[in-house]
Amino acid sequence: MRILFVTATRIGDAVLSTGLLDHLLRTYPDARITVACGPVAEGVFARMPRREATIVLTKQSFSRHWLGLWRQVALQRWDLVVDLRGSALAWLVPARRRAVMRGGRRPGHRIGHLAAVLGLPSPPPPVAWFDASDAVRAASLLPGTGPYIALGPSANWAGKVWPSERFVALFQALAAPSGPLPGARPVVLAGPGAAEAAMAAPVLARLPGSVDLVGQLELPEAAAALSRCALFVGNDSGLMHLAAAAAVPTLGLFGPTPADEYAPVGACARAVVADGPLGAAPMQALSVESALEAATRLLRKDNA
Repeated sequence: MRILFVTATRIGDAVLSTGLLDHLLRTYPDARITVACGPVAEGVFARMPRREATIVLTKQSFSRHWLGLWRQVALQRWDLVVDLRGSALAWLVPARRRAVMRGGRRPGHRIGHLAAVLGLPSPPPPVAWFDASDAVRAASLLPGTGPYIALGPSANWAGKVWPSERFVALFQALAAPSGPLPGARPVVLAGPGAAEAAMAAPVLARLPGSVDLVGQLELPEAAAALSRCALFVGNDSGLMHLAAAAAVPTLGLFGPTPADEYAPVGACARAVVADGPLGAAPMQALSVESALEAATRLLRKDNA
């Protein structure tokens, strides 16, 4: 069986779509899957089992990237085409079955929208794939048992970024002798590039004992490193979704973006939302005290 799976350009959306892929892998154990995704999301699928190929969909003017994708897949007869981009592609290639995402804003969490594409009664949770080599690299960077607290102070736009001094204050409260993770060591993660480094720099400067992993890891390595942490706290970002998919206790920090649609998903994942109008509150309206209370409750649940 051959499946074409067209998914997101952004890391967070790509991670959320892994639940559908995991469902397909379990449902069709003989399936060979070709994934089409954006360049930054490619690493999400790098260690996926039975991945036949990844086609990187780089945006071009006049939507010419869709023509390029069509040329690569049109000569193959597909047993199933899953198109989470809601494009016309699924109808322009030979396929026995097609499942295409509907456009438009709908209520509920994104993974519910994704599950509806395949008619699933309950959304399959996202997963994070990494292999033994990624685990070895992570163990060399984060040796022993820690505990480690992972901090994700970056995001894809400034409005989603919690003030750096609050990340520092929250970590210090969590790692204090009376805190829920006494003696923990901070691990600061962010993506590659100058913008991500600039968002992480103030946290690194105020926590000089941090393990600095900013821009140093491929996505499977980041998933392996996160899996060694006792807690992840970060802005609404692809890294937040990756942490939750890696089964790390994950606290997502939300202000102007809708937590009802994009909260982290996992057995031990929660969102804490800034005070103010739903989906419009500034990140400055999220207090350290609120984040600390939410993180403490999350850790107590994980240890129950």
